[in-house]
Amino acid sequence: MTTRSRRRARDAKDVSQVRHGAPIRIVALAKTFGSSRGDGIAAVDHIDLDIPAGSALALTGPSGSGKSTLLHLIGAIEAADAGTITVGDTDVTALSKGKLAAYRRTVGFVFQRYHLLPALTALDNVLAPVLPLKVDFDKHARARSLLAMVGLDGREDDLPSRMSGGQQQRVAIARALINDPAVILADEPTGNLDTKTGTEIVDLLLELRRERGTTLLLATHDLTLASRCDTVVRLLDGQVTDVQDLTGGFTREETLAGINRLD
Repeated sequence: MTTRSRRRARDAKDVSQVRHGAPIRIVALAKTFGSSRGDGIAAVDHIDLDIPAGSALALTGPSGSGKSTLLHLIGAIEAADAGTITVGDTDVTALSKGKLAAYRRTVGFVFQRYHLLPALTALDNVLAPVLPLKVDFDKHARARSLLAMVGLDGREDDLPSRMSGGQQQRVAIARALINDPAVILADEPTGNLDTKTGTEIVDLLLELRRERGTTLLLATHDLTLASRCDTVVRLLDGQVTDVQDLTGGFTREETLAGINRLD
């Protein structure tokens, strides 16, 4: 192993040993899109949830059930109409516009369509969220170590067009981790991937969650992937219809049978 490779491996280990998550408490959360006359669509309809720090929670349900909107509300991409979201000690729904930007930097986003900038290399895509910021770490060293952590050592200078979908999603995960977030929100992160690659991406997210203690929320249609989380929350028409705790030592067959009953 070269000196450069040893340094990257050491940096990756240092990043992976950061251990912190944040509990999330959601009370009577509501978001309606459409008409202001009261006949809009309730995307999130007075949801209550308690998510322990460092846990992995899967959101399931059909398209339009409110999964993405709920993640967007927690990440402060959308503003709630009513209710509260408390992440750690922060009441997200009470933050001023100026403080929302700082809060968003404590959250890592992973999207179905990657959202990489096509003209930037893998390294620059990972760096993009922190380039305009003053931070107390070496930006380039952390970006390189994160790319190594997600299995892309040596691909720093590649453009997205030279990468497979799974590799692009790995870049997106590294980008989501650049600010050392307490929470990762993954919205259908395997939706554009084949089954094998999708499984590898979820393997990576769950392993990073275990190593770093990050709280992970994963929206997915795939019940097999959902069954690998600690908790599965079923949404329908913006409401929670069932919550299943999967931490009781169930077999894979028992777990999948219980989740399938939610349908």
